Amino acid sequence: MELLIDECLPRALKRLFGEHTCRTVQEMGWAGKKNGLLLTLAETEFDVLITMDQGFEYQQNLMDRRIALLLLVAASNQLEDLAPVVPSDLAALHGIQPGSVVRLEGPWGPQILTETQCGTNRAHPAF
Repeated sequence: MELLIDECLPRALKRLFGEHTCRTVQEMGWAGKKNGLLLTLAETEFDVLITMDQGFEYQQNLMDRRIALLLLVAASNQLEDLAPVVPSDLAALHGIQPGSVVRLEGPWGPQILTETQCGTNRAHPAF
């Protein structure tokens, strides 16, 4: 799977997604692009955009996009806060579909996986 890591996340995060091809927004030369343009650029080359931008899912309509959004919720964007969420991230990637938003909350609270797709919300049990 081709993953794009948003610029709000540490570049070192891509090492934790070893089985997938990961690039960062900075590596692609897309730093500073607005979310809508970023999605348009990303969906031509990537399957999933990984971000912590909590407004992304509300600011952008992903329904007709060819890319999915993996939204991480962590105490901070530091690697030590994000690393515990990665096993859930990897599990979520197996079923993620274009146009969907998968929101993952880490071990500092209940691990909740919620997928928003085509205007409907479906809650899934914690991993």
